[in-house]
Amino acid sequence: MAWDPTHYLRYADERGRPFVELLARVDAEPRRIVDLGCGPGNVTALLARRWPEASVLGVDSSPEMIERARADHAEHPTLRFETGDLRTWAPQEAYDLVVSNATLQWVPGHLELLPRLLGAVAPGGTLAFSVPGNFDEPSHTLRRDLAAQQPYAAHLADIATPGSHDAATYLAALAAEGADVDAWETTYLHVLRGEDPVLTWVSATGARPTLEALPDDLRHRFTEEFAAALRSAYPVTEVGGEPGVVLPFRRVFVVARRG
Repeated sequence: MAWDPTHYLRYADERGRPFVELLARVDAEPRRIVDLGCGPGNVTALLARRWPEASVLGVDSSPEMIERARADHAEHPTLRFETGDLRTWAPQEAYDLVVSNATLQWVPGHLELLPRLLGAVAPGGTLAFSVPGNFDEPSHTLRRDLAAQQPYAAHLADIATPGSHDAATYLAALAAEGADVDAWETTYLHVLRGEDPVLTWVSATGARPTLEALPDDLRHRFTEEFAAALRSAYPVTEVGGEPGVVLPFRRVFVVARRG
């Protein structure tokens, strides 16, 4: 599946805010940092700005995302990007800070991956990540319900489906590995503007595997039906004197310090 960096960056500020708030809870001065699932590198660059003396590596499985990241952030001498698969990622040396923003939800069984990620952290270092926790919201349930109907279902049997756990589950898993864990949840109320803004949001992320798997004629039909359902679930209201749509978005955060 091909990812579209330009589409993803449409709501870059809203998508990046959880990353900023995640980093605010990291009390460290790391020298080696890796961002797993770095996407187009817009939030990875924040790592280089906060810790300008550190070496920062961004890793993503999408060649399109890595190409955009390299093009947009070539001015950072301490920042580099490479293509890699989080599921098999095995660094030669430990990192002082391993971060991941809105990526682990795409890895089936990622709870079992956490001990290995923590093992990539140097003693005294930090593993910090956030994942969406909104998979029971209409933005996801409407897509799943529509995808289960024919003629769409015949093309969507094996698509990637995101999923995550609550903060307590992550805390228990990492505490069992001996980490000192800070875990919490936040629900953002994103105010989105423009035509079909919720469709624009989800079609760059959670709905993208579904749309990519459909043939062109069915993709257009699915998109129209999905957009209509989203408009009903997320009506336009007046927000700050302008028309807008409020998208509630729950996020789960974890900062684990390795002993």
